[in-house]
Amino acid sequence: MLLGDEVNVTIKPIPSKTNLCFSYADEQICFERLPRSGQASKILIKVLPDCRVQISAPEIASDDDVIAAAMLRARWIYQQLREFGSRLEHVRPRQYISGESHYYLGKQYVLKVIENPAVKPSVKLLRGKIEVTAREKSAEKTSALLAAWYKGRAKEVFARRLDTMLEQALWVSDKPPLRVLTMQTQWGSCSPAGRLTLNPHLVKASRDCIDYVILHELCHLAEHNHSERFYRLMGQVMPHWETVKSRLDGMANMLLN
Repeated sequence: MLLGDEVNVTIKPIPSKTNLCFSYADEQICFERLPRSGQASKILIKVLPDCRVQISAPEIASDDDVIAAAMLRARWIYQQLREFGSRLEHVRPRQYISGESHYYLGKQYVLKVIENPAVKPSVKLLRGKIEVTAREKSAEKTSALLAAWYKGRAKEVFARRLDTMLEQALWVSDKPPLRVLTMQTQWGSCSPAGRLTLNPHLVKASRDCIDYVILHELCHLAEHNHSERFYRLMGQVMPHWETVKSRLDGMANMLLN
């Protein structure tokens, strides 16, 4: 679940390409066309934090139909690309060395990497620092240890927050199964069978951001599409959800980097 919008179009069966483009504001905007799974008849538009545009459409939709749908949302796509582009200018790739800043539950911690061949590799949270002990110093090893640590923490935190959010989600009769899975473009998802999937990177965000994503997916148990009923339900359980979503979207490049 990141940025997206749905557009109703009339479709006709014509073969399609993978990459398509259209013009807006004297600029060419290109996007990747992806197949829409299942029996979905709408076109889904996503602008990702890395400034990629993806449009998922039924296979029977022509390229002209998909471009027409994109142009209906051209202003929104353009604005999202400008916003994400400005944020990317301030994001540097992580090197996984001592002194870097990393996040956990919305707080900033300084990374400290210790090389010690004699001890078992570990990650500890200590007084404003995330301390990684490895048998050898390398970005690859440090990154892998941190990823495993975040995933373990995510499983514990998400399970607790799900229990708390279920107290508000009165429409959910049984606790849904929960899976933690690293995703490049989504904070969370809800399968047709009712299983929730959350991105372990989400544990880097503050608790209210985590609660927002969980509530978003729980609302999908009642309403699978982003319909008026869906947003009405979101407003009932989290009246300020749009503010929280905006803050989370604003941190996406930093947390997913």
